[in-house]
Amino acid sequence: MIKKCLALLFVVLIITGCGGSKIALDPDSRDFYETARLIMTKPERDIFNHLPDKYARKEFIYNFWEKRDPDPATEENEFREEFFRRIEYANQRFKEGTQGWKTDRGRVYIYFGEPDRIERRPMLNSPDVKALQVWIYYRYDFGIEFIDKRGDGSYTFDPFSGIIGSFFDAKERAQMGFNYRNDGRAVKYINFELKYDRQKKEVTISIPVKNLTFIEADGLLKADFEFRFYVYASKQKKNKQTFQENRPFEITEEKLLETKEITFNFPFETEPGKYYFDVVIIIKPELTKTRKIFSVKI
Repeated sequence: MIKKCLALLFVVLIITGCGGSKIALDPDSRDFYETARLIMTKPERDIFNHLPDKYARKEFIYNFWEKRDPDPATEENEFREEFFRRIEYANQRFKEGTQGWKTDRGRVYIYFGEPDRIERRPMLNSPDVKALQVWIYYRYDFGIEFIDKRGDGSYTFDPFSGIIGSFFDAKERAQMGFNYRNDGRAVKYINFELKYDRQKKEVTISIPVKNLTFIEADGLLKADFEFRFYVYASKQKKNKQTFQENRPFEITEEKLLETKEITFNFPFETEPGKYYFDVVIIIKPELTKTRKIFSVKI
């Protein structure tokens, strides 16, 4: 029982983004962190809480939204606009004695948006549960149950008891910006891995080919990859390192059928320590955008 209570407390801390900043924040940074911590990953919270000054935090905030922009070619950042729209909606719709975005239903709505299906079951004949709601997201392969224990319209949920899929897997994708377009089509997620070779002093990115799209030209299959690296020293007040490279790729169809993954190597040298490599990859011609954060010890 004690273990379960501790586990649930740990989950609450993850969900709410608690664990305040390690340093005093300027007003703009404080306003940003108040709500954006909901969708911050754990490495991002660690990075943000150890930035040395407001100028570094201002740059972080700009990059935070830029990395999540689903279509960098447009002036609008659709992800950021949708995020604040969801907060406004949650505050209007899910008031339970506090601001709507601080409630369980409000937070889930902010992560995933409008459910594809809601089942409402009021007036249950149970002393422990007065009513419940089931929210199902077909596009995320995920569903969760909210319980009203007091009958006053205050709903809570247990993330370990998701009725479909995993709350944590779906939440991680939502935090990283892999949301869904307004037309309902899924934003394709391309998984990839990163390794650092200390002897060669280089970063290797490995990308599975099974979900990639190529164009055919001159008898070859071609694609263009844009890599953006944001490298932060963990828990150290150092400036981040950034670099960007464009890498064209081409291969014969016969060779592609024998290939499971393609790799790209990037020279990178820095002093020993623990780092976060935040990597954004934009792949053309389909304009697929994917992203992961890796913890690397050098």
